[in-house]
Amino acid sequence: MEANIKLADDAELADRLRAAGESVRSELKKVIIGQEDVVEQVLISLFAGGNSLIVGVPGLAKTLLIAALSEVLDLSFNRIQFTPDLMPSDITGTDIIQEDPETGRRKLAFVEGPLFANVVLADEINRTPPKTQAALLEAMQEKQVTIQGRTYDLPNPFFVLATQNPIELEGTYPLPEAQLDRFMFHIDIDYLPEDEELEVVQKTTAIQGEPPGAVLSADEILAFQELVRKVPMSEPVARHAVQLARRTRPGRDDAPDYVKEYVAYGASVRAAQYLVLGGKARALLRGEVNVSFEDVRALCPPVFRHRVLTNFHAESERVTSDDLVQKLLADVKPPASGM
Repeated sequence: MEANIKLADDAELADRLRAAGESVRSELKKVIIGQEDVVEQVLISLFAGGNSLIVGVPGLAKTLLIAALSEVLDLSFNRIQFTPDLMPSDITGTDIIQEDPETGRRKLAFVEGPLFANVVLADEINRTPPKTQAALLEAMQEKQVTIQGRTYDLPNPFFVLATQNPIELEGTYPLPEAQLDRFMFHIDIDYLPEDEELEVVQKTTAIQGEPPGAVLSADEILAFQELVRKVPMSEPVARHAVQLARRTRPGRDDAPDYVKEYVAYGASVRAAQYLVLGGKARALLRGEVNVSFEDVRALCPPVFRHRVLTNFHAESERVTSDDLVQKLLADVKPPASGM
């Protein structure tokens, strides 16, 4: 009896998740035109409990999207503007000396940095040196920071959205592979179609309309993140996710020739994990209770593009990670019964 009640609760929660996704999209549309795939990938990473790196040239509303999302979510929000002189303590926090007004005794007190928020916008993350970038590693993976040997838990849920400009190289510090692998998705944001760009121009040069309102609380997000992990996935679909990740590794005998020719390092195990988690969240957002092969395959580009690292030969021939991922999807088909 209790099992049946639990299943009913999960089914109701799944309906609420799908409805919440639609509500978030509806609120974001008040300020964000188009970019449906980008918004979906951000939502998937939110409900899967991951972090995302959003990459695009200036003026494509990367920061606006994240700021608007923070208004739609009833969560604490901090923006960190990354600069070359930013120190790790500037984002994690630091100990300061405080004097007790009653006793006059001095003691060390920890002052939280901007990382202590539910949603953190790491703006232009590649503009700060590796030492400061590394300060995010523990936060993104362990949901905690360590200062002077003491560990402090970050708020739950904790969600990092970082932005990066791909065209500026001077004064930037490329993210190391270990840092990139902490991001669930590398989301590319591109120029809009002409009609949508016209709508943006008209809307942003007129009187501003109603701002987005909060529609999702911390407790709901935590419940949705737990539900995502309960979504069933068949062994063939999970195996397909693993096979896709393994075929990107050039050292394997079964790697395609183009992977051996153009790839320096392939996707990690974390890539397959995120394909599975993301596939579960995508299925729920679309009102499904089982994960399909398409759910997994649709997320290969944002999961793989920052994990499949090309070599010099690929760069000389202008072969990108996205090109290789598309070749991989064309070659590695799911079982015929799953098509």
